Amino acid sequence: MLYPLSYRRMGLASPCGQPCPGARGGTDAVERTGSPTGGAGTAPPHVRTGRHIHGRKKPIGCRVLGVAHRPTGPSLPPQPIEEPTRMASTTPAPVAGADAPAVVPDLPDLPLPRRTDDRLVYDAVTYARPLGFRPLLMDVHVPADADGPVPCVVWIHGGAWWDGDRRFTPGNWPKDDHWFRLVVGSGMAVATVDYRLSGEAHHPAQLADAQAAIRFLRHRSADLGIDPDRIGVSGESAGGHLAALVALTGDAPVPPTERSVVGPSSAVAAAVPMYPVTDLSAFGPDGPDAAADTAGAPPWVGPTPEDRLLGRPVGEAADVARAASPVGRVHAGAPPMLLLHGTADTVVPPGHSERLAAALADAGAPVRLELVPGGEHCFDRVDPVPALRAAVDFLAEHLRA
Repeated sequence: MLYPLSYRRMGLASPCGQPCPGARGGTDAVERTGSPTGGAGTAPPHVRTGRHIHGRKKPIGCRVLGVAHRPTGPSLPPQPIEEPTRMASTTPAPVAGADAPAVVPDLPDLPLPRRTDDRLVYDAVTYARPLGFRPLLMDVHVPADADGPVPCVVWIHGGAWWDGDRRFTPGNWPKDDHWFRLVVGSGMAVATVDYRLSGEAHHPAQLADAQAAIRFLRHRSADLGIDPDRIGVSGESAGGHLAALVALTGDAPVPPTERSVVGPSSAVAAAVPMYPVTDLSAFGPDGPDAAADTAGAPPWVGPTPEDRLLGRPVGEAADVARAASPVGRVHAGAPPMLLLHGTADTVVPPGHSERLAAALADAGAPVRLELVPGGEHCFDRVDPVPALRAAVDFLAEHLRA
């Protein structure tokens, strides 16, 4: 299924067949000092081995997917990740509050699961009932032959915060359930969640809903066969933005969604945001993506998706925009994070992931950045499967699947 994953100029077709903001190319100036196979010579335009942040060279352990490297440059500080092609395995510490007493609203019972060839699926599980809104639902896919509780990945769909559906992934990915099969096939459950869209409620409602989903999963973990201490999060596009926020606010949750489970922690042990928006102000006239945002594109009329998310123009709500941006929530205690981004993304330029990765590295948090050469938004124009497998491998490693 195709759904809009745009962030500006919604009437135009995106590279992956969805309405999109039009040309948003060009990010930071970069050095190009190697070939994609590791040999000498000039790399293709989208293979990055260095970048500028605020006018200065900022090294960070990263790789172009399939090509491990470290950016070169003078006086590199020690890297927070010893080996950029694979983060050292960590054992998730017990999550504070995972066993805390829960305050549970009146919610429907879990549905009976249906069995497929590889999993048990609990369809349309109600995890919250915010007053004045539709019930919030999730589908939980659990390995059919699991021997004991399994880790769980919370999946957050994209759609510019105003569209999308928990049941579907981008139309250029293989099959609607390929991503879910990859996760389940690695021995993990996946809970794919709906949340209130920007036409229904403004930030921080979307983050509050995602946190409510995690608390619900911890509360019902024994019934669902998942391990409450091994929960991770992933999402794409707008969902990647929310996944990053979830990872960075686990110990400081926003006020809870009405009629949701309260008590257990909403912290996660690992995160994989895919081509996320990480700075809501980046597309404004003074933002780092301003040139890419306006080059060759028709004038924007009406509120942007970022404005709709906040319920006011981003330029008039700098503090709110900062709090709603992952780059404004960085701290040293963040869980291990893998950022995946196409180098040719004209919807959300790769500078979003680059800047978040740099900020996390500066804070001493474990982070890895993987760039997909030639990848448009949704990893369109390239085979998305290697990036999806990298996401699953990272989550399985850090959730001890």
